Amino acid sequence: MITGELKSKIDTIWNAFWSGGIANPLEVIEQITYLLFVRRLDDLQTLAEKKANRTGQPVENPLFQPGQADLRWSKFKDLEPGVMHQVVGEGVFPFLRALGGDGSTYSTHMKDARFTIPTPALLSKVVDLLDEIPMNDRDTSGDLYEYMLSKIATAGTNGQFRTPRHVIDLMVAMTAPQPTDEICDPASGTSGFLVSAAQYVREHHPSVMTDAAQRQHFHQSMFHGYDFDSTMLRIGSMNMLLHGVEQPDIRYRDSLSEGASGEEGTYSLILANPPFAGSLDYESTSKDLQRVVKTKKTELLFLALFLRLLKPGGRAAVIVPDGVLFGSSTAHKDLRKILVEDQKLDAVVKLPSGVFRPYAGVSTAILFFTKTNSGGTDHVWFYDVQADGFSLDDKRSPIQANDLPDVLSRWANRDSDEQHRARTEQSFCVPKADIEEQGYDLSLNRYREIVHDETEHRAPLDIIADLEKLEEQIQQELGELRAMLS
Repeated sequence: MITGELKSKIDTIWNAFWSGGIANPLEVIEQITYLLFVRRLDDLQTLAEKKANRTGQPVENPLFQPGQADLRWSKFKDLEPGVMHQVVGEGVFPFLRALGGDGSTYSTHMKDARFTIPTPALLSKVVDLLDEIPMNDRDTSGDLYEYMLSKIATAGTNGQFRTPRHVIDLMVAMTAPQPTDEICDPASGTSGFLVSAAQYVREHHPSVMTDAAQRQHFHQSMFHGYDFDSTMLRIGSMNMLLHGVEQPDIRYRDSLSEGASGEEGTYSLILANPPFAGSLDYESTSKDLQRVVKTKKTELLFLALFLRLLKPGGRAAVIVPDGVLFGSSTAHKDLRKILVEDQKLDAVVKLPSGVFRPYAGVSTAILFFTKTNSGGTDHVWFYDVQADGFSLDDKRSPIQANDLPDVLSRWANRDSDEQHRARTEQSFCVPKADIEEQGYDLSLNRYREIVHDETEHRAPLDIIADLEKLEEQIQQELGELRAMLS
């Protein structure tokens, strides 16, 4: 947890950026990301130098060459603000752009780094703040970055918006990542799903850090994220780094394009909130995906992509707009039929429509399914989330009502207790035959049974008799009033 004092400092820096003319929150985080990366490089160089001193050998793979000492964080952080601004703008950023790197995925995303912090005073404030963060403390540095990411309050131009962390954590807990998993988010953005999955594995499988083979897999081949926004790639990579993942596979890729094939059956777990909107070049869209579902709707194409990327037995938890559940087009129906008949559709968790405010008011659900290529859907578990612990308006203020712990608890018992729940309850199971009978409609209200309270009504003649008595009383009192006035 980061302290209130640290949050206050971040807020101060944030406001300074805005008053300094940088109004785009993504640009603010991007500039901070560059500086965090520079500090990371200096820390790595320092570790290499200490090792060289102990062994008496030259520094192995030095990141900073002779004559570049002034570009190191530990050097320029103490400079006078004006000099620091010049060194960072004219020295550090050209160094980042030319960085062949430490062999990490991070350096590849720095090749077009731009320095846009406008004033020496603002740069000095930012450097002082970041220098106070204990970067070797994974929890503190990760929480710091998460807090900054929470300030992104504008939707992306291609349907991107940040998935709330508590929803991500629910999806991760329900899919329970294992140390052997290959985890992918084909629309990774800030890498929130991958970060949460990494934290889950650390917490529930401590051996991943003590077993050499597991540790190597964790740091180098467990996590895969793709995005076609270079800013998001930088931010997502740094988010992973600050949460203690050394070499995640975070790459530039338009996941729906024709050239993005070649990884069929690669991953054992997909966690994603793919774009629901945005421009789509139909001609460049993968023909393999169009053979599965012929459509221009990105949410349907992404579902087809997930099925292609998963290995048999692989599972997925993905957020979809409500239209996927009941859309009447041929593409909608075909995709739902594939999930139910050819694969194993495990659950549909309906989310309240305010979950993504203030970014979007779209109604959504989470689909959980397992790739089998041979069916396996016996029944589908439905849950209607009414509250997620926050108000459903644009303010999203914390409230007491929260169904998410109950979702996780009932999910664990879906093959036993949940089978016996009535369809009038908040969660229930629906046999495959019923779903097939309804044309593979997956909307929860299609299967929910509503019990209306029985209300006893008085007989109409009794009501008329009462009205006649009232009318007689009114006429009598009007007569008395008339007599008083005459």
